[in-house]
Amino acid sequence: MLAVQGLHAYYGRAHILADVALGVARGEVVALLGRNGAGKSTTLKGIMGMVRPAAGEIVFDGRRIERFPTWRIASAGLGYVPEDRRIFTELSVMENLDVGRRGQGWTPEKLFALFPNLAEVRDRPAGRISGGEQQMLAIARTLMGNPTCLLLDEPSEGLAPLIVDQMTAAIRELKSSGVAILLSEQNLRFAAAVADRAYVIDKGRIRHAGTMADLVGEGAHTRHLAV
Repeated sequence: MLAVQGLHAYYGRAHILADVALGVARGEVVALLGRNGAGKSTTLKGIMGMVRPAAGEIVFDGRRIERFPTWRIASAGLGYVPEDRRIFTELSVMENLDVGRRGQGWTPEKLFALFPNLAEVRDRPAGRISGGEQQMLAIARTLMGNPTCLLLDEPSEGLAPLIVDQMTAAIRELKSSGVAILLSEQNLRFAAAVADRAYVIDKGRIRHAGTMADLVGEGAHTRHLAV
């Protein structure tokens, strides 16, 4: 469904991504693992057109998209949840969901079943809900656009263990519904609980690719992660 080959990206003269290659199949969860500054967020932004690749190919659902503007990439079915969430704090939870509405499929009722915490605060301003609830809202708002592939940037960062468990269950349910997911993470335990495969990135280069089980079993590349 999503295939990246030979991706290079720069911030000014700094070479941030070098020959990055990865893929995500329909209904698969893939983790992009690495420490802060390894290139995880830039990879997701490069896929979404927020950072213009200097070289490489990005193919989504059979079409090359590396020269598409971000709005067109989103319209093609890629959803992106940034690390800083970017919810509208003055709007209610329901109003945030309405902002993300596009097409048929996901509804607030279905999303409240996926994230029960949000049902309890549906009429509350998003700036007055917990950090974990804000993360759930950011994902739910993106799902209102009915993406077929979801890019999640550090979805477990800063969350309490109970909320991480709820996030794990939600991602598993999304996978079972057929949504493809590429998530950037540095928390190996969380990634191991949700991902089928993993890529380890360090200093802008992919250092390892394989199944999640193999990565956990080998342990050779976990020095790049928070475990």
